Amino acid sequence: MGLSESATEKLLVIADKISNQKHMSSIKNAFTTLMPVIITGAFCTLVTNVVCSTTTDGISLAKLPGMAWLEILSPIFSAANYATLNFFTVGAVILIGLELGKKNGINTYAPAVVALCSFVACCPTFINFSLDDGSVVQVADVLGKDYTAAKGLFLGMVIAMLSVELFSWIVKSGKLKINMPDTVPPNVSTSFNVLFPVMLTIIACSTVNFGINQLTGMTLYDIIYTMLQKPLEAVMQGLPGLLVLMLVAQLFWVIGIHGNQIIKPVREPLLNAAIIANTDLVNSGVKDPSQLNIINMSYWDVYMSMGGSGVTIGLIVAIFLFCKREDYKGVAKLSLAPGIFNINETMTFGLPIMLNPILAIPFVITPLVTGSIAYFLTVIGFADILVYAIPWTTPPILSAWLASGGSITCIITQLICIAVSILIYIPFVIAANKQQAASE
Repeated sequence: MGLSESATEKLLVIADKISNQKHMSSIKNAFTTLMPVIITGAFCTLVTNVVCSTTTDGISLAKLPGMAWLEILSPIFSAANYATLNFFTVGAVILIGLELGKKNGINTYAPAVVALCSFVACCPTFINFSLDDGSVVQVADVLGKDYTAAKGLFLGMVIAMLSVELFSWIVKSGKLKINMPDTVPPNVSTSFNVLFPVMLTIIACSTVNFGINQLTGMTLYDIIYTMLQKPLEAVMQGLPGLLVLMLVAQLFWVIGIHGNQIIKPVREPLLNAAIIANTDLVNSGVKDPSQLNIINMSYWDVYMSMGGSGVTIGLIVAIFLFCKREDYKGVAKLSLAPGIFNINETMTFGLPIMLNPILAIPFVITPLVTGSIAYFLTVIGFADILVYAIPWTTPPILSAWLASGGSITCIITQLICIAVSILIYIPFVIAANKQQAASE
């Protein structure tokens, strides 16, 4: 066995372990389920601003003569936005609890309920308001948006996983199980079987939060956000962190492993939290670009995945223009339609790009280059920051328009990235022509 084959097999084993690790898998499945919720919230904010608003600085349909009546529809979309993005963490906690419970062999809704209750038990239930005169008023028995929206995401994920693991361990021990008579209905019996495990888990989480607060003066939210979520967000909000994550994904793709699935448990919480925060800020009327996150999930999709991983829309165009190989042309023709919707497995495994030294090089470097170009153009103020979540299958140009809320400069930036991707792929397509000629 050659050295490269041995390394590939080891990477396959590592990738399989990462993909199937129960906590990573639970997070990945939960965020996959939540994607329609994120997109719904972003869509409602977009409609509020570009259709219903008469006060927004940008273009709005309600500003046109005779269309001001559209403003009365704004509460509909505002309520839907509030129900989705502002309770994003709550949905993540429930779904992670449910998924992890299944992987621990508990196929009931109890783990999801335990995760949610444990999470709420660790959240402060008051909000401090500063009045105009400088005094502070504390409102009790409320749950702040910081905990239920994107900022509370890591607290929710940590509490969901720890509480479900504790709950599962107690249940599996069987020591606190209440055995009911056979005459009791099965659903009632099941509830009583987990009574003490549920009680102990929720009280344990509440006790740990109380103890930490008494010892440090900080809540679990403060500690996790300050020491875990904020540093990770800082890394991902910098271009180097994003490029490293993309590089890892591309290298896995090259050896035949679905790179996006491998990095998804790391990518989704951070980048989705960033785009949700942007949408929330825009919905609140924030106009200062310095408060928005340049790098987010839409940035990944709009500038670094056109046509699919590796920005293979550029490869398709390069093949049509310069390729003399009939096999490549045939695959490119088949890949054009799905490529418009950013699906490129026919290219990855059909040409193939996988384990192909010639095409693997541009496949890896192209998204790194386009991501860097888009970042530079955004930082200098040419392109607007993307603020709305979009389905990853949204075609290029439309994706840039929707994610930015109608910015022409973002469309131009995406077109520049596509043009650069074509230029990068052209020399390698020509090299592939020469490779076939030499083999013949």
